[in-house]
Amino acid sequence: MKILLIEDELELRSLIAESLRKERYVVEEAIDYKEALLKIETYKYDCILLDITLPGGSGLDLLNHLKEMHKKENVIIISARDSLEDKIAGLESGADDYLTKPFHLAELSARIRSVLRRTQQEGENKICFGNITIYPTDYKALIDGQPLSLNRKEFVILHYIMNRTDRLIDKVQMAEHVWGDHIDQSDNYDFIYAQIKNLRKKLKDAGATPELKAIYGVGYKFTLEN
Repeated sequence: MKILLIEDELELRSLIAESLRKERYVVEEAIDYKEALLKIETYKYDCILLDITLPGGSGLDLLNHLKEMHKKENVIIISARDSLEDKIAGLESGADDYLTKPFHLAELSARIRSVLRRTQQEGENKICFGNITIYPTDYKALIDGQPLSLNRKEFVILHYIMNRTDRLIDKVQMAEHVWGDHIDQSDNYDFIYAQIKNLRKKLKDAGATPELKAIYGVGYKFTLEN
């Protein structure tokens, strides 16, 4: 899962980013309004951690910009402003949650899991498709109830496609999600294709009923169709 952390305070930003990367999230960072705006206009994220007070602009303006672009990223405001008015303004502007500084990293992690579970997994701790079941927070995958051994990137790819079943999956967007921003500037995607090839083989060998089909010129489709 891919997170954008928008925070100008270096020490706090580094602490949060390091903690989330240890939990296997792909974390991108922005230190001011201008950089944050460029990133949300260019890339997609599962969750945005947003400070309200930023150099160059307001986090609430970024929220409004997200709505204008009809983007559906989950947003958790992390702010030292703890008045009721500030919280109401943030939530009514489209934020999914509001966490007041200082906070424990464990609570932030729990809030992230909660909003992702609500929006991506319909409140469940697992995602099922065909005979595949994955538990995103535990990084566990099962086929017909039997554990499937995957490396970190293979699991992230599987999680990504399990959230996009029976839809066209753009290969560039998937690469950005799994490997981070700026992957679109890579000369080739050979290392990505290698991970996908390994995942497809593992799924087939384990008897998975869904299949990750290549769609020429576009990307992939994860489907039960023959």
